[in-house]
Order: sequence, then C-alpha cells, then structure tokens
Amino acid sequence: MKSYNVCLKDTVKAFTKKVFYSLFDCDHEAEHAEYLEKTFLQILDKLEIENGEKIWETFKAELPEIRRKLDLDAIAFENNDPASHCLAEIYMAYPGFHAISIYRLSHALYKLGVYILPRMMSEYIHGITGIDIHPGATIGESFYIDHGTGIVIGETSIIGEQVKIYQGVTLGGIQVSKDLASTKRHPTIDDNVTIYANATILGGDIVIGKNSVIGANVWITQSVPEDSLVTYQTEIKIRPKKNGIR
Repeated sequence: MKSYNVCLKDTVKAFTKKVFYSLFDCDHEAEHAEYLEKTFLQILDKLEIENGEKIWETFKAELPEIRRKLDLDAIAFENNDPASHCLAEIYMAYPGFHAISIYRLSHALYKLGVYILPRMMSEYIHGITGIDIHPGATIGESFYIDHGTGIVIGETSIIGEQVKIYQGVTLGGIQVSKDLASTKRHPTIDDNVTIYANATILGGDIVIGKNSVIGANVWITQSVPEDSLVTYQTEIKIRPKKNGIR
C-alpha cells in the first residue's frame, strides 16, 4: 500500500504561517529565512519534486514583489471598508487580507510548476477563513474582499485591478468534466468591477466588463459589457401583521 505523506499537512500549515509572518516581521527576518528554506526543501523532497534549491531561490526572490502587491491590497481594504480604523488592523485582523496573502504566495509557487504545495497552502487558509482561492487563478493589484466567507475563485479565473468582491461570490465553471482540465473554465473579471454578495458567475468565455457592478444574488452565464449594472429583482411585501401572528 502506497504512502501519501498526509502528515505533511501539519508541516505545510506551519510553513504557510511562517512564510506569511516573514513578509511583515522584519525584526526576525534571519530567523524566518533559516526555517523556511529548510522546511521548504523537506516538503519538496517528500513530494518528490526535483530542483528544490533552485525553486526556493526563485520563490525567495519574488517575496519583495509579493509584499509590494499585498501593501496595495491592504490600502484597497482601508480605502473601501468604513469599518477599518488603520492599516495595522487590516494586516493583523482581516480574514480577506489573510486569504489574499496566502493566495499570492501560493500563486508564485504554482507558476514555478509546484502544484501540490500551493494547493495545501490554499486549503489551509480556506479552512481558517472560508475563502477558497485556487492558486492557479490570476489576480491583479489592489484586490479587495469584504467579509469573504463562502467566496470561491476557480483555477482559470482572471481578475483585473481594483476589483471588489463580497461574501458568497462564486467564479466557477459551467461544466465539471476532467477533459476540460487544460481549457479556461472560469470567468474573466475586468478592472474596477464590484461583485456583491452571493453572485454566481460561471463559464470560461464569460467576461465582466470594466467598471461594472454585479448586484447581490445574480446568476450570470453570459458576458457583461463595460459600465453595466446587473441586478436581481424580486418582490418584497411589507404588510401589517394579523392578530395572533408572532
């Protein structure tokens, strides 16, 4: 019976936490670096991935750029959320920012052809935040997630810059079939789009045009032109209660 090293989940959890801390904890940079390199090489060895040292050096060189993008994401949170009091609160307490941080780290590894480790990282943060971002998704700068619980962003999704997404949004595929693995299955969201709670957007050919607003609870399977407002209309009745109704 083959062993699948499932115990690596604990190692990856610790690694993911530490690499996240290393982006913002400059006072312990040397301490983080030693642990991260050693643990990263151990993980890749267990996963039977070759050229671990080269992959690590390439990944490590990208960390400053990842930090730059995350600083822009944090500013987007501060600019968009009236409940935020300062940037420090966003870095330390916002689940949406935490999820985006792990996404940007895992995406860098995904682009290097390392697939299992990024998925384990994304599932770790999914379990903590309820936000499921596949590391293969492409997400531009200044990305903002409000609340975030229940968000699903599929592998081939493309998201532009200055995009805002609220809880329960799904960017998914319209079909689930293994023979579609190499095709674009998930939508493209252009710059400056806002997608409100529980909207579902499905299909690899779907493009949501720039500056559009997608209202709550809509179901979209066709492209939306730039500068559009998409809403779901339902009738809500308000009337006096009858006697005896509580």
